[in-house]
Amino acid sequence: MSHRLIRNADHVVTMDPARRELAGADLRLRDGVIVEIGTMLEAQGADVLNAAGCLVTPGLVNTHHHLFQTLTRAVPAAQDALLFGWLQALYPIWARMGPAHIRASARLGLAELALSGCTMSSDHLYLYPNGARLEDTIEAALEVGLRFHPTRGAMSIGQSLGGLPPDSLVEREPTILRDCERVVDAFHDPAEGAMVRVGLAPCSPFSVSRELMRDAAILAREKDVMLHTHLAENDEDIAYSLEMFGCRPGQYAEELGWTGDDVWHAHCVKLDGREIDLFAQTRTGVAHCPCSNCRLGSGIAPVRAMRDAGVPVGLGVDGSASNDAGDLIGEARQAMLLQRVARGADAMAAREALEIATLGGAQVLGRPDCGALAVGKRADIAVWDLSGLEAAGSWDPVALLLAGPRRVRDLLVDGKLVVNEGNLVTLDARQVAGEANRLAQGLANDA
Repeated sequence: MSHRLIRNADHVVTMDPARRELAGADLRLRDGVIVEIGTMLEAQGADVLNAAGCLVTPGLVNTHHHLFQTLTRAVPAAQDALLFGWLQALYPIWARMGPAHIRASARLGLAELALSGCTMSSDHLYLYPNGARLEDTIEAALEVGLRFHPTRGAMSIGQSLGGLPPDSLVEREPTILRDCERVVDAFHDPAEGAMVRVGLAPCSPFSVSRELMRDAAILAREKDVMLHTHLAENDEDIAYSLEMFGCRPGQYAEELGWTGDDVWHAHCVKLDGREIDLFAQTRTGVAHCPCSNCRLGSGIAPVRAMRDAGVPVGLGVDGSASNDAGDLIGEARQAMLLQRVARGADAMAAREALEIATLGGAQVLGRPDCGALAVGKRADIAVWDLSGLEAAGSWDPVALLLAGPRRVRDLLVDGKLVVNEGNLVTLDARQVAGEANRLAQGLANDA
């Protein structure tokens, strides 16, 4: 039986229903679950983690990523392109990847997320070159120790049929559906506290057929798993939908069964008022990716309007080829700042941004067992050191978090340490970086 006591935290942000914030608090963890929160708790033989001088929060939740892209950061040909041109510059590079690249890229991306305070991450893997499989990413997540929601993505419409991706990167739709069923049966765990849950995720309306979108939705509901795709990311995306489908992306999604509390869409930068109302009424989730949206010039997502209407919103770092980093606490700050730029200085406060990054993400991913610090919740916890120079002089530790420490001190997933004293404990960070650099250099040399 595992038993740990986080003792004497200066400040604890619970994200419980009352949004309590506690001073000088302790948390007792047993077998991956929070069993007691209070002050001056007895150790009772527990492993003690001293949190004096620290802020304790729920672990951050990443609702959208492309981990395979971590080996293609800052590719010169894609640096200044909008979404469609950016994709066309990178597809030929990604087509040369194989299982070793996918695994190493995922290991690097998840390790980076862990150091930014993330305990649970989704991933959208929509291409499978040279024998790559979804389990390449699952194996990496098990090594790092994060809670993982991989999605079996797909592309089926190549350039010869009017799509964006090269034909070498698309798959036949019957093959896609068979493999979707295989990975769900092999890896999806519906139980409370699950470390791995699998979703289905055709890449986007401009890379798969209407039939695959509909068939994926039917299969997902037969298997009781979630659905994910890109939607309404930029003006090009809207124009494509209007030209090819004769409707806006929200209507397209609704017609094909892609709304509901078992669905979440990435980006949604260009949703209009009717689409926001549709998502609110159906409890369809949104993965907001502010840094990627800025990097690609896509715009500012209407997060304030979404939240006010009741749309579930979480944060995503998106792929590192469009973000350059996997820093989830940085995304929370960017989300707050962009809403203030768009709507005024009172449009979003630090606590709301932190809520979106924790509880909001857990709600989007259908995880009521995560996202908050309360008795009975999973012990996914971030401990932030506020004793350094970057935190000195602060009056409000929660507001400071979005501008202060960039790396978590300690990170626990299901009560197990993944980061301790600022260092990964599950993997050798130097080895992870070295392998990634070697493989990335090989891709660059072949370009």
